[in-house]
Amino acid sequence: MKPFLYIAAPLFSEAEREFNRILKHKLSQFCQVYLPQDDGQLFVKAVANGSSIELARNEIFLGDLQAIKRADIILLVMDGRAVDEGACFELGFAYALGKKCLGLQTDPRRLLPIGNNPMIDGALYTIFQCVQELLEWFHDPPKGIFGDIHDKSEKE
Repeated sequence: MKPFLYIAAPLFSEAEREFNRILKHKLSQFCQVYLPQDDGQLFVKAVANGSSIELARNEIFLGDLQAIKRADIILLVMDGRAVDEGACFELGFAYALGKKCLGLQTDPRRLLPIGNNPMIDGALYTIFQCVQELLEWFHDPPKGIFGDIHDKSEKE
């Protein structure tokens, strides 16, 4: 069985959503991937389709929390001068649930002169600097990293 991975990422610009879709496609060979923008709802679309703001907000919030609860792994996309606020919440929630949390930071910009906020870095098992590094890690993950849900024999 493939591990279930939740991508916590900014999803407001066309470029962000396209990057997320490419990432989902690449990771799907290793994991069952949940991408909120495609597998959940987008706030703007929900409201445009007739949902009230309150209903859309509540459905998105609860739906994403359910997906995080199901997840074995959370991947936080950290690009930008500051990490997306919603993605930070998702990371904290996942960490509190004991999920394996990974980071992907291809952008060298940081809000703090010392690097990332320690509350973000502290929740992450590791931070990858490029997509290829992330894919290589999933191709040959550290032994036992996913417990019983994932072993090398299942990937081959």
